[in-house]
Amino acid sequence: MAKTVLVINSGSSSIKYQLVDLESGEGIASGLVEKIGEPIDGHYKHEYNGEKHELEEPIHDHEQGLKRVLGFFEEYGPKLADANIVAVGHRVVQGGSLFPKPALVNDKTINQVKDLAVLAPLHNGPEAKGAEVMRALLPDVPQIFVFDSSFFFQLPKASSTYALNKEIADQYHIRRYGAHGTSHEFISSVVPEVIGKPAEGLKQIVLHIGNGASASAEISGKPVETSMGLTPLEGLVMGGRTGDIDPAVVFHLIRNAHMNVDELDALFNKRSGMMGMTGFGDLREVHRLVAEGNEDAKLALDVYVHRIVGYIGNYTAQMGGVDVITFTAGVGENDDIVRKMVCEKLAPFGVKLDEEKNAKRSKEPRVISTPDSSVVIAVIPTNEELAIARKSAAIAEAGEDTYGNKFAK
Repeated sequence: MAKTVLVINSGSSSIKYQLVDLESGEGIASGLVEKIGEPIDGHYKHEYNGEKHELEEPIHDHEQGLKRVLGFFEEYGPKLADANIVAVGHRVVQGGSLFPKPALVNDKTINQVKDLAVLAPLHNGPEAKGAEVMRALLPDVPQIFVFDSSFFFQLPKASSTYALNKEIADQYHIRRYGAHGTSHEFISSVVPEVIGKPAEGLKQIVLHIGNGASASAEISGKPVETSMGLTPLEGLVMGGRTGDIDPAVVFHLIRNAHMNVDELDALFNKRSGMMGMTGFGDLREVHRLVAEGNEDAKLALDVYVHRIVGYIGNYTAQMGGVDVITFTAGVGENDDIVRKMVCEKLAPFGVKLDEEKNAKRSKEPRVISTPDSSVVIAVIPTNEELAIARKSAAIAEAGEDTYGNKFAK
């Protein structure tokens, strides 16, 4: 049987998982655990072999949730004992400057990931907890941390450095770390094959647009820019996040609205973006409102596209041109309206969209520009789980990571 990797993404109140076949790259089974630690019943969903199994019950903590997940594999399949599982890969948002590469999970790296929660308070703690629990539940299987920030640790200094007082920046590790790195790395690595051009010298922009959204620029597969910064708040307009905003807005709201840090954090990260402008974080609902003539929704969509086009222009100038622009993630892969609006803004520069190809729904990688377009426009589904699985399997096979940590049963 082909080797598999179980990929875990632990959030503060949810867990996503997928069992990945390393040979085919396909997800064999997947599932979701929701509403962990909430006073209402939680929700489990496990999908395998075309069947969906769901359960509602109180979920007190991640340990209970993950034990139930392993029970689903045992009851509904595939049994992990028969799945030739070689590793468990854990997605972690923030690796800071400590982890430019994936790392084996052990007591030391768990504590380091927890310490980095100061840079990603909503993510790193739960991700460390998920790894801690799975390590106890599957002690004979190597557990690997794969960091979202690792890909962008290669950014040039001019891109990764804020113009902040150097002593303060150094003391508190303030720099641009980026996020969605696993997705951007995966997409930029497969683009050359999809468009039939060599990777060497290829100048590309990747637009990972979902509820969270980020843009990146790569030359020869190496990142030169990305839109997210110290945290995932910076950059594009998102479902609930502001994206770029004058930091003095914080001072203004403290002085005049008497808002505290937690209130501002929630405002900027959860109650702004498309949600704050329209009442909906889901672009499908925003499009519905636009079709009904809602002016707030129309403005919000214009702001959304304006920011994307601004980053494309910035990155094109930074790279001295662009060969291919790729849309990916939930909105990027499925929203032909947003893709069309963006490309229409780029039409004066010779970008030509094949409207029939753009409007067609597909889960396959594809080019949606015309042959005579000055820039290739592509749509490629992201597969972060496969990327995490491959990185995890490589370390499991080696038996150690680049930091000298070794796996011992």
